[in-house]
Amino acid sequence: MTAGTTIHQKEGMSNGMLGFILFLASEVMFFGGLFAAYFIARADSPSWPPTELLSPQQIADGVKLELEVVMVAISTGILILSSITVQWGVFQIQRGNQKGLLWGLFISIFLGVVFLVMQMYDYTQLHFRADDTVFGTTFYTLTGFHGAHVAGGVVFMILILGRSLAGHFSAEHHEAVEAASMYWHFVDIVWLALFATLYLIPT
Repeated sequence: MTAGTTIHQKEGMSNGMLGFILFLASEVMFFGGLFAAYFIARADSPSWPPTELLSPQQIADGVKLELEVVMVAISTGILILSSITVQWGVFQIQRGNQKGLLWGLFISIFLGVVFLVMQMYDYTQLHFRADDTVFGTTFYTLTGFHGAHVAGGVVFMILILGRSLAGHFSAEHHEAVEAASMYWHFVDIVWLALFATLYLIPT
């Protein structure tokens, strides 16, 4: 080996990233348990939604176990788009383009907030509450926990955006950006599973 020769070694996975991946694995198990509870409740019900479980008082109060699909489909498309934009931001910082990263994060944060606002609005349009049969309980539990994770992902990206504005990331050092994108992809995939389970599977 001659003097001045530079040896480039690929850095292995850091302890922080390994811990983050294990955290995501625990989140997968968490939502797996929620999905299992949903399907058990559905299998134990004579029909789904179990309208026969509504009391005369609930019926008189206008409780209807019905979901609005169109607006939720639109919000689903928005969440998918946000996953694309955050990954675009990762690609940009991998090329050393900090401005591209900023735009990717800003757009993704905006779309994530829009998704949350649409979810809150959808709640106001539903004619059932969390205590209206097991259908209401499982629906609000699944979507509520997911919404909380989306909110957490938005906060995560806001923190990354702040660090990006301070110039903390480069083509060589952007592990936190990749972690944020991984988390956002995770909440996106979970929502696609929820959307298919709650809205698309035939009753």
